[in-house]
Order: sequence, then C-alpha cells, then structure tokens
Amino acid sequence: MLQIANDVTLLPLLGTMVNAYLIGDVLIDAGIRQSAGPLQRMLRGHRLAAHALTHAHPDHQGASHAVCTARQVPLWTSAAEAGAMEAGTLRRAMPRNAVVAAEDRLLTGPAHPVARHLREGDDVHGFEVLETPGHAPGHLCFWRERDRLLIAGDVLVNVRLPTPLTALGEPPRMFTADPDRNRASIRRLAALDPLTVLFGHGPPLRDPDLLHAFVARLPGS
Repeated sequence: MLQIANDVTLLPLLGTMVNAYLIGDVLIDAGIRQSAGPLQRMLRGHRLAAHALTHAHPDHQGASHAVCTARQVPLWTSAAEAGAMEAGTLRRAMPRNAVVAAEDRLLTGPAHPVARHLREGDDVHGFEVLETPGHAPGHLCFWRERDRLLIAGDVLVNVRLPTPLTALGEPPRMFTADPDRNRASIRRLAALDPLTVLFGHGPPLRDPDLLHAFVARLPGS
C-alpha cells in the first residue's frame, strides 16, 4: 500500500501493474477476480462506505462482487457500464478478439447490482466525476482540483504492458473501444494540468511536463 495523500491510498494488486485506490471511505476499482483475497486483506481496518468503478473491464471489476458482498457496501458505476456489470459478462462492451474473450472467461468477476449511476460533476469523497469515454464507453475519472490529483483509470497507462517497465502510453488498442475518442479524453485530462496522476496500470506520475510532452506527440496534436 502506498499513501498518495492523507486520504488517498494506492492498493497494488499485481505490483503496480493492476491498481485499486482508497479515497477516504470509497474504494475505486477492484482488480481481477483473483484479487478478492489480497484486496480484502488490504482493506482490513479501513471503513468502507461505497465502491466505485472507473469502468467495467475484468481487471477493474474482478473483485467487486466479493468486496461489496463482504463489506455490505453499494456499487457505483457510470450508466453506460452498469449493464455489463449487472450481466456478469463484459465481452459485449469490449472489442471482439481472442484475448478479450480469454480475459472475460478467466478474470471477470461475478455480476453485481449497481446502486448508483455516477455522472459528470458528481462528488465522490471530494473528487469530481469526469466522463472520459473511449477506452470504455462509460469510462470515468476522478479529479480533485485543490491538490490537482487525478485518478485516470485506463485513459492512460504508465506501464509497458505486458512488462512491468514504466512507460506513459495509451491503453492497448485490443482492449479499447474507440481509440480516437480516448485520445480526446487524454487531451481533456492533460488540460487540467494535474500534479499527480494515478493509473489503473503503472506507478503514479508526478511530472506534468512529461504528460504534456506525451500529449503533444499524439496523432492529430
């Protein structure tokens, strides 16, 4: 576990190749299905009031059902991601290829009801919800203006998958519904000029210049 701010903790579920976050008493993301045990051990001693998803992909919702059931807390997603989460199969909301099919079979967590649909501008423990579609149709990010802290989900990654090497980049195309729309979301996030960016995959980034240089190299920039 890595303390990012007084009320923000990074929960590494596979090194930092798969991350969840605790912001106050709200859990953001939950890794893969096999993350349930490690994640619940990390959460011991922490009060939990709700669990929110950046998006309903297998490496983010895998342990959601286990955590919500064990801790008796509600699950929050965007409206566009709720159907996949409640159906318990994610393939129809992701690109169709053999890797996605294998991940869905091996890593996706059980279905779970969604208690609240998060929307642009909603407040989650002092973070503003941002609708950032592209990687997933209903992808959400969480932004806190006062310390310019951004939870970016998979709009960006900071690891050269499938290796553990740190590298700022776009999410893999094989998992991304609309790469062009995701680039628009990347540009929107960079325009916020965050001081700290937290990713679903990879270690935190605390270098705004590196983010802006990356965005300047994107096609169409």
